[in-house]
Amino acid sequence: MKATQQLHDNGQSLWLDNITRGLLDDGTIEGYINTHSVSGLTSNPSIFDKAIKTGAYDTDIMAQSTKGLTNEEIFFDLATADLQRAADLFKPVHDRTDGVDGWVSLEVSPLLAYDTTKTVEAAKAIHQKANRENLFVKIPGTPEGLPAIEESIFSGVPINVTLLFDVDQYLAAADAYLRGIERRIEKGLNPDVASVASIFISRWDTAVAGSVPDELKNKLGLAVGFETYRAYRELMASDRFQRLLNEGARMQRLLWASTGTKDPDASDTLYIEGLASPFTVNTMPDSTLDAFYDHGVLSDPVPSDGGDYVAQLERFSQAGVDKEALALKLQDDGATSFSSAWSELLSRIDAQLANAKEKS
Repeated sequence: MKATQQLHDNGQSLWLDNITRGLLDDGTIEGYINTHSVSGLTSNPSIFDKAIKTGAYDTDIMAQSTKGLTNEEIFFDLATADLQRAADLFKPVHDRTDGVDGWVSLEVSPLLAYDTTKTVEAAKAIHQKANRENLFVKIPGTPEGLPAIEESIFSGVPINVTLLFDVDQYLAAADAYLRGIERRIEKGLNPDVASVASIFISRWDTAVAGSVPDELKNKLGLAVGFETYRAYRELMASDRFQRLLNEGARMQRLLWASTGTKDPDASDTLYIEGLASPFTVNTMPDSTLDAFYDHGVLSDPVPSDGGDYVAQLERFSQAGVDKEALALKLQDDGATSFSSAWSELLSRIDAQLANAKEKS
């Protein structure tokens, strides 16, 4: 049995962190579902930027431009069409798991990050436009994004909380989710609104590369993950969540993101094997998924109590790493990177329009 199937059978969902029209057209995504135990996918502006750069969307971009749409509107039309197709591929999984699995994700514009009202409106519009029950809308779990997450959950929109880096940021996002559910219960609404909380892993190790001893290389991301997993399991067992569970709510699942290995000297399956854990998701790029399918080895699951994360984090502290300050920096840098990628994406559409017009 392949390692991907073993991981799935042990209770973790494997999602693909990629989507392009080419992967849909040539059957790659459907093949991953059938052979690699993939049960969902995520997307981001950088992924679409690279896909649009190939020219695969030129015809559609030209057609959309004749409607007087803005570049952002053109993008959402293109992305929504792709994600609708992907959502349909994962619909059997979504149905079989009663909505636990089989999700795809599309994010709101990062340019709305500091406007709660517009973010909530955009999340509703995206979900309505897609018209797929298994589509998450991605909202960053920044301090400014937390009110929008609560409001979106309260309004019944499934949310993928992104850009989370440590246990404090995770717990803040989980609290926003639970508040939204609690408000639904108070209003007599169905509390079954799904969500995932995405913890970014590999960027921790990239951030401290070269500034910690060799014996600590590529270990900070996993230690942070273990600490967060303990908090996740504790929250799941808490009286607060158990009361909501009794009302028909479901747990916001923990999702491991940024799990492609960045260090060429480290194992290409480092974060997949290291973060095996039941009732979580691991979303990974194609290369990491293929590597784990080819030669991955299923390791022991993450201990529910986080194992030795305290000792590991103490070693980093002694090496001069301020984890709390770094978590804030990583989140700020991530938000800036998302905004930059968004601007590049819109510029890419401009460039492809110009190229297409020259050819016509």
